[in-house]
Amino acid sequence: MASEQQLSAIKGAKVLMVGAGGIGCELLKTLALSGFQDIHIIDMDTIEVSNLNRQFLFRKSHVGLSKAKVARDAVLRFRPHISITPYHANVKDSDFNVDFFKQFNVVLNGLDNLDARRHVNRLCLAGGVPLIESGTTGFLGQVTVHIKGKTECYECQPKPAPKSYPVCTITSTPSKFVHCIVWAKDLLFAKLFGDKNQDNDLNVRSSDATSSSEHAEDVFERKKDEVIEQYGRKIYDHVFGYNIEVALSNEETWKNRARPKPLYIRDVLPIELIQQNGNADKSFVADDSSSVSAMASLGLKNPQDIWSLRENSRVFFEALRLFFVKREKEIGNLSFDKDDQLAVEFVTAAANIRAASFGIPLHSLFEAKGIAGNIVHAVATTNAIIAGLIVIEAIKVLQDDANNYRMTYCLEHPSRKMLLMPVEPFEPNKSCYVCSETPLLLEVNTSRSKLSDFIEKIVKAKLGMSFPLVMHGSALLYEVGDDLEEDMVANYEANLEKVLSQLPSPVSGGTILTVEDLQQELSCNINIKHSDGEVAGVGCQVPDARTEKPLGEGWQLEDFDEEKEPDGMVLSGWTKEKDKTTSTENGASTSNASEAVSLETKEDSDIEIVPTGIESVTTGKKRKLPEMSDATIPDSSKNELHEIDDDDDGDDLFMLDDGDSDGSKKKRLQ
Repeated sequence: MASEQQLSAIKGAKVLMVGAGGIGCELLKTLALSGFQDIHIIDMDTIEVSNLNRQFLFRKSHVGLSKAKVARDAVLRFRPHISITPYHANVKDSDFNVDFFKQFNVVLNGLDNLDARRHVNRLCLAGGVPLIESGTTGFLGQVTVHIKGKTECYECQPKPAPKSYPVCTITSTPSKFVHCIVWAKDLLFAKLFGDKNQDNDLNVRSSDATSSSEHAEDVFERKKDEVIEQYGRKIYDHVFGYNIEVALSNEETWKNRARPKPLYIRDVLPIELIQQNGNADKSFVADDSSSVSAMASLGLKNPQDIWSLRENSRVFFEALRLFFVKREKEIGNLSFDKDDQLAVEFVTAAANIRAASFGIPLHSLFEAKGIAGNIVHAVATTNAIIAGLIVIEAIKVLQDDANNYRMTYCLEHPSRKMLLMPVEPFEPNKSCYVCSETPLLLEVNTSRSKLSDFIEKIVKAKLGMSFPLVMHGSALLYEVGDDLEEDMVANYEANLEKVLSQLPSPVSGGTILTVEDLQQELSCNINIKHSDGEVAGVGCQVPDARTEKPLGEGWQLEDFDEEKEPDGMVLSGWTKEKDKTTSTENGASTSNASEAVSLETKEDSDIEIVPTGIESVTTGKKRKLPEMSDATIPDSSKNELHEIDDDDDGDDLFMLDDGDSDGSKKKRLQ
């Protein structure tokens, strides 16, 4: 039972929830049942069918409606006397500014992406409002408390940007199945069914003047009198055969790599089988385009089976045929959707055929869908546990019970019969550029990089600023706003196209730029260090993954590594050199338990997949771990405990440890 003091704090609190998905539904229910009287919810999403298996406030009749509004109505049915205010909107909208946040006693996050989390963190810091973060993925989860000036903020430990792979790795030298998925999804699928005019490296043409006319033209253009089977064979032979032969012609590339094998349809699938495609299941009928399936047409039942090369080839042809027969009107405007069964089947088959060519193990459709859609399947029980922990921490915050704040991790395979691992929060990281205003360092070629590159790839993508202002001393280089005069807007647009060294106030090595976001009330200084490091182009030679040289420690950088810094800019400075080990009083190491990174998806990125392996820094006050020397925690490529995102959009996260994710691996605290 709650004490009188706790009940008083609960009833008098005004709470803001951000996110009404997997965690949010459980959280709203738990807040209402715990006695909270004034709750506000922000969520921009609408309900999807895939949400219904774990977001229990929603029903099938609610599909397409606002999550925030439906969640409110559902809870008011059993708690009609409390106040719940829903906002069907983006938390980054200008209406939700610092003054809006200041009215709340505590903010509870149940978000599914890094950008929104950083935005909320900054508004809470600016308004002095306590923030409780949370996340779940599968059986793992965690809750963290962030109080300005008392604990680390959400950004005190650096979060990884989505992993991006150089185009040359994807198109020429794949070494992991994820490379094949990215190729099939973002290049082949997009080229065949998206905008035909987009330029990508699938249009490999021989430079030999005597080359056949078949490869001197755009093979992706289907001729008027060309039957689907003939068109499919042409595409298959081009991307899996001819393109591989062109890549093999560069002997230098394959000195330290296994050579791929060109695959032509005549060697894989007899022509009569191609013509029989779709006749395996005579009873299959699909008038509804959303239910069209190559697997059903071919009589393939189990999505967890790993298809042979021949089966993948049949699925490839059948999926291609069905797109043209059943969904021809959509061709030219399609983009990959993990909930599009036919698209997933096509991408799985294409990725597996490419994997077979490069000697990479094949994967099932179930596994391929997980990689392509960044999926980790959500568990409702984990969401419920995390929601309960959020409320417990919220009550502590409302009572200002700082000595008992805990960051709590929910573990998949507990030892000593412990499900939860509580850890004392850190003090603020003195090197954090968000809450400690520490300058950053940007290594960049100032003679080549434009101001637009700096703003899009650094200020917006890496620093998470939405409405940036850039200054060099007293000179204003860039600003956004509705109240700007036309001549100012023209000047700023002209600046965007200039390289840094040719701006009206030139930027060179030693320059200090000030970047501000007025909405977030955030300002930071960036020290510019000029570097002549070259970035390899599209036809680059990518070093073997087993031997590639990592970025140097501290401020040292020999050359830009396109695999790690494809934008040719290296931003650093809010982390110091990584501590080897941080010991606690009981002898346990916090190097695993305290290093948290986030998983997030980026829907509109180019060629990206999300990694979990990144090194972060332990600073400030040491966390105290319970007596659990035999405890186990999830392992990653860097032996860290991941910070996990709520799977809010219907299973849209995938945990990737450099291609070798293994949920059964554990790392002991020693």
